[in-house]
Amino acid sequence: MKLDKFRDECGVFGAFGHPEAARMVFLGLYALQHRGQESGGIVHMNGGRLKSVRGMGHIVDIYREHELTAMGGPNAIGHVRYSTAGESHIGNAQPILIDSHRGQIALAHNGNLVNALQLRRDLERDGAIFQSSSDSEVILHLIARSRAESIEDAITEALMQVKGAFSLIFLTPDKMYAVRDPHGFRPLSIGQLGHTVLVASETCALDIVDAQWLRDVAPGEMVIISNAGEQSLMPFPETKTTQCIFEHVYFSRPDSYVFGRSVSLSRNILGRELAREHPVDADMVIPIPDSGVFAAIGFAQESGIPFEFGLIRNHYVGRTFIEPKQSIRNFGVRVKLNPVRDVLEGKRVVVVDDSIVRGTTSRKIVRMLRMAGAKEVHFRVSCPPTIGSCYYGIDTPYRHDLIASSHSIEEIRKYLDADSLGYLNIDGLMKAVGNEPKFCTACYTLNYPVEFPQEQLAQLRLFAEEPALEPAGHRLVETPQLVRRE
Repeated sequence: MKLDKFRDECGVFGAFGHPEAARMVFLGLYALQHRGQESGGIVHMNGGRLKSVRGMGHIVDIYREHELTAMGGPNAIGHVRYSTAGESHIGNAQPILIDSHRGQIALAHNGNLVNALQLRRDLERDGAIFQSSSDSEVILHLIARSRAESIEDAITEALMQVKGAFSLIFLTPDKMYAVRDPHGFRPLSIGQLGHTVLVASETCALDIVDAQWLRDVAPGEMVIISNAGEQSLMPFPETKTTQCIFEHVYFSRPDSYVFGRSVSLSRNILGRELAREHPVDADMVIPIPDSGVFAAIGFAQESGIPFEFGLIRNHYVGRTFIEPKQSIRNFGVRVKLNPVRDVLEGKRVVVVDDSIVRGTTSRKIVRMLRMAGAKEVHFRVSCPPTIGSCYYGIDTPYRHDLIASSHSIEEIRKYLDADSLGYLNIDGLMKAVGNEPKFCTACYTLNYPVEFPQEQLAQLRLFAEEPALEPAGHRLVETPQLVRRE
């Protein structure tokens, strides 16, 4: 089942200086599972050598107790993946571990390199042999080919050649490196538990092991962690910070601090701003769980309209399931969400969601609410209309599949069959994240901070659940199976 949502990108976690480092990484990845569900892996120290254990699926399905017990050693890094570049198979699972003339190096990468295809072609022409289709492997090839004397200089030289988003953890037999691209697209935090240094995509992963969050890795910073302590370098040219604003809108867990700010606070303010911009006379506010909950709470608090859970989410939906042989209306959405008729019947409902991508799922949700007896359905979105694809580590549709890229808000409202529709404007969005000009808003504004070649479009994957709203100018006719042009 493919729902009409952006896909989370990846999550990384590292532990240095703990007798059960691999187990610590396992727990950290468990907390970061929302950032990638396709595959996962851990590279750990064992007998002076780095060893890798990777698998497909969720972390709890990859590792058993006896496997974790056998993964000894004081240092380890891990990764959960959703493929934004490269196919979904075990060969692309991370961390990637290589053995080169520099010794063993393992890499866990969150982000996307916009010039990876060209770099890969150049490396292949020079004789490089790639083992995966992941853009991350390019970095390791560049490090292996560097003539720099130290591993730190080789990493710097390699990363100076790549463009795009990278929050990275490297592990060698004696050191761990945490590196963030100069724009700071993706989050990366440093924590401490006793003498153990931890690195994580989000602070919720530090919480699960009772670690203290110390600070974020700064944009353009390399932190070198060894038995001698920590060293901070700023090896890249200074550039404008453009952190992904969608981390606060949707991706990150609300119990995390991302880019130094509480995600739950940001989402609450998103909802409050949304209520100010698009007030409505209604009986209740309901969220699309789980990502819309905190914005819906903020909307209810600001508007004075009671908050209710009118939709219940099934948290036990697996990656695959057996679909019925005969068509069941709204089946794909009902597997994950189901309306509470007793709460909704005869009520004027405000539905708060974090985003609308293609509109197909939002439309089905409105239908379900009406079938459950809702008298009116008013749809509110806690971000501006999404009109651009992302090239920095988020799996998004092509631009023409984004419903807001070619249709007015009124056209989208009619398509959803909502009584009203309101999106948060860009000013309200910026207020919610602290009103600082340090965020990438390309998906709302088309102002891309890093240029990308057109061939990069080939790395994007489509949401192929069903056709989205047709281009403006064509009439829509609903059939039992699809929306077709007449």
